[in-house]
Amino acid sequence: MILKRAMAAQIIEELKKQNKKVVFTNGCFDILHVGHLTYLNEAKKQGDILVVGVNSDASVKRLKGESRPINSEIDRAEMLCGLKAVDYTVIFEEDTPCELLDDLKPSIHVKGGDYTKDDLPETKIVEKNGGEVRILGFVEGKSTTNIVNKIQG
Repeated sequence: MILKRAMAAQIIEELKKQNKKVVFTNGCFDILHVGHLTYLNEAKKQGDILVVGVNSDASVKRLKGESRPINSEIDRAEMLCGLKAVDYTVIFEEDTPCELLDDLKPSIHVKGGDYTKDDLPETKIVEKNGGEVRILGFVEGKSTTNIVNKIQG
């Protein structure tokens, strides 16, 4: 289910009161591929509920260039909602999920293995709100950029 930010914050607060571990991750998820699937399944294993922050179209364009995204923010969020591991999605406008994390206050924030905890701007915000940052493995060679490059030949 795609949630607005305020509703997501309320739901997460309620779930945490029920002693549920809420896991958050984020990304563009422009063309879903096996790397995304593997990563999201691993993220879900870190807790009870998985919330995925989805970069808005404007944010993806700033991060990835004028030719992206390929799929709209609503389509990307809906596709993620169709995955077994994903409980909720939230679309956000900023280039990083820092403000969203400050609003949502998840129990655990996960990122892929191409990041380190110390380099993440999110780490301070998550820990300030009593959460934990975990770095998961990276699925080598699987990326939307590689798929787009292959299509363009």
